Amino acid sequence: MYNAHYFDESNSRSFELPGARPHYNPDRPGQVEHIALDLALDLDNQVCKGTCEIQINPIRDGVDKLTLDAVSLQIQSVKVGKSKQDYDYDGEQLHVRLKQPTTAGKPIKVAIAYRLEQPQRGLYFIGPEEHYPDKPVQVWTQGEDEDSRFWFPCFDYPGQLSTSEIKVRVPQQYQVVSNGELVSTTEDGDHKIFHWHQKQVHPTYLMALAVADFDVIQDQWQDIPVTYYVEKGKKDQAQLTMGKTPQMVEFFSEKFGYRYAFPKYAQVCAADFIFGGMENTSVTILTDRCLLDERAALDNRNSESLVAHELAHQWFGDLLVINHWSHAWVKEGMATYSEVLWTDREYGPDEAAYYRLGEARSYLSEDRSRYRRPMVTHIYREAIELYDRHIYEKGACVYHMIRTALGDELFWQAIHTFVNDNAHQTVETVDLLRAIDKATGHNLRPLFDQYVLRGGHPDYKVAYSWDGDSNLAKLTVTQTQAKDGDTSSTSGLFDLKIPLGFGFVQGKQVDVKTFKVRIHEREQSFFFPLEKKPDFISFDVGNHHLKTVELTYPVAELTAQLQHDPDPLSRIEAASALAQKANLEAIAALSQALENDPFWGVRAEVAEKLAEIKLDQASEALFKGLKDEESRVRRAVVSALSDIKTQDSYKALKGIVEKGDPSYYVEAAAIRGLGKVAASDLDGKSREKKALKILEDILSDRPAWNEILRSAAIGALSQFKTSIDALDLVLKTTAPGVPQALRLAAIRALGPISKGQSKPDIERILDRLDVISRESFFLTQVSVVIALGSMETSRAVSVLQSLAEHTPDGRVRRRAEEAVKKVQKAIGKDAAVKKLQEEIDDLKKANQDLKSRLETLEAKSKS
Repeated sequence: MYNAHYFDESNSRSFELPGARPHYNPDRPGQVEHIALDLALDLDNQVCKGTCEIQINPIRDGVDKLTLDAVSLQIQSVKVGKSKQDYDYDGEQLHVRLKQPTTAGKPIKVAIAYRLEQPQRGLYFIGPEEHYPDKPVQVWTQGEDEDSRFWFPCFDYPGQLSTSEIKVRVPQQYQVVSNGELVSTTEDGDHKIFHWHQKQVHPTYLMALAVADFDVIQDQWQDIPVTYYVEKGKKDQAQLTMGKTPQMVEFFSEKFGYRYAFPKYAQVCAADFIFGGMENTSVTILTDRCLLDERAALDNRNSESLVAHELAHQWFGDLLVINHWSHAWVKEGMATYSEVLWTDREYGPDEAAYYRLGEARSYLSEDRSRYRRPMVTHIYREAIELYDRHIYEKGACVYHMIRTALGDELFWQAIHTFVNDNAHQTVETVDLLRAIDKATGHNLRPLFDQYVLRGGHPDYKVAYSWDGDSNLAKLTVTQTQAKDGDTSSTSGLFDLKIPLGFGFVQGKQVDVKTFKVRIHEREQSFFFPLEKKPDFISFDVGNHHLKTVELTYPVAELTAQLQHDPDPLSRIEAASALAQKANLEAIAALSQALENDPFWGVRAEVAEKLAEIKLDQASEALFKGLKDEESRVRRAVVSALSDIKTQDSYKALKGIVEKGDPSYYVEAAAIRGLGKVAASDLDGKSREKKALKILEDILSDRPAWNEILRSAAIGALSQFKTSIDALDLVLKTTAPGVPQALRLAAIRALGPISKGQSKPDIERILDRLDVISRESFFLTQVSVVIALGSMETSRAVSVLQSLAEHTPDGRVRRRAEEAVKKVQKAIGKDAAVKKLQEEIDDLKKANQDLKSRLETLEAKSKS
């Protein structure tokens, strides 16, 4: 499952919220061998009715009661064979009292007739509405984590694997896609019955169906059909977005050491889908928001990564099924790491390294601002809470560290062993460790103990000095996350072997001499005899370990590292350290890198760092980056100029907004930046009126892919925190009927724009959010939580609490509860502290010009 992490970081440190408890798989009365659904869908009235037949092979004699998960279903009858069975149903579980107790090894078939109307989870009916009359008619399912119980009775946990089949009756014009092979399509008057059969075992959460009047693109990998299903009229977008799938199937079959295991691979793009994607066995459902047009495809690789992620799950998640939700990192971590693997294959090692850095940063952000937890934990309220950046992005980083520890050859031997030994079975974390030991003889329990079974990561501070008399390099490494003097098992210290590199530059040739050292104490100093002074130092050569690093090297060594280190991530670390120096030498080095670094990712990072240096010379260097051929660099430069807030930056941004850019993303960044700069005081001249007119025009006449440009205009409007005109435009855009992506952006914008509004206007905002919070769509509720979470009023708490109480979605509930804490903390801030901060900000601004002039004078005096 690809879970887009929609939340505002609220600095809530405890993962375990009130009500969290240990969760275990239930006792098994027997092994489920087969599940057969025979369903009829009434799309107009949003009704599903039919039967669910479950074949169970009892493990023991004498079982006289079966307990199945079944939520909000209308149970009509329960039979074993032809014999009706008594049952009790409380709306959540179906308790079947068997007239004939079980005999071990003698299978029984339990047939349950049921009906559901206007379901809220599990099975989703999509179609035209009053405010969205053009919405397509679709039906689709979403089972993970425990939502299959909302559309058919089952033992709804991942530890039970069985074969399955689904028969679905729908009107003639619609198609049905499901797991496995299409056995038959039967005419039934003005309806059709589609019969799909999944012959390989899988869990209930991976059973799925999708119904619509699709456009279909048929592709192929060897003898495996590869099919793309999209809304009518979107064939071109489907090919653009998913066209690399056959190559990916080939790639992952080879990488994982196991040929694609299922009879077909289908991808369905669904309207209003609540995740990025879901890896149902042989039939992935994706959000239709992933479909690209040609302009979006210029620099959007997110959709390609989504396709790779979900496909990788066909091995890690579907072929190998986790036995319990607490081990979800095993599948989600590898699916996320597979995005890195595919990036490496398609775009090269620098791109892959930079992608991996993004994953590390995503986890680090959650760890820093939200909570820290072990990757494996069975203590939670709802399993969906586990689907966070710890199991996705940190999980990917852990797989990469396993690869680093073993080396490429042994790593892939271990993965092949893991997959082949456990194919079509359930796995836990220990099974991965056992496969590693079996294939390589290596015991990686120390690595797992530190990164998987406890929370956190090392935070290193690295200092360097050179003794020219002795030709000794000294590196002092401090683990700042650990308390000084504490060496206990709970100290937070990490024990890792880190490669340290010393770089020597001779013309165009760069030689890096590497030493591997064990870092296991809070502070350690290492001495290295070298033939001569190194030009640069590379801590953790290749940057393969999950960590944070603060480099306190001299400017000369950092400059050489930025210019010559072969590793782009190491060059990025040097750029960060240079930005902390904030002097003209640092600006010169960063400016040169912005123009000359061969990798776009480094140039983009350098642009961000230049914006952090509050000197005029840094600002001047940025403007050259607007001419970069790589759109992702131009986007970074535009975002950096948005933080500088000068007349020159306003003029540059306004020019891009008016003339456009080949990239949607660059143009959108310029629109947002225009709002940020125009909302500030530029030498006492207000640009507000002109900027609002530009933004209003964009809202009126600049539709684009996924509403990316008009959503940027809404983001820009949210910067005008005292403007009633801006607020009116944002509120107007939250109305039903506004395109969904644009409306969600406007809902989220109500939070930041509220900061400077009058009390009556804040009440208008809260009234609107209160009404919207009662809507059922997941993304709408998340947007409401984000908006309310950035406000500072007790009524925001009330709306959040109400939303947390009535939402059926555990993710929304948790986000709302975390937002409540954030708002309460904001309300409790001392007003005097706020006033003092404002005064400090004014002083910083006043000193900026003076500092810039002093730096210029110093430079002239040295020349």
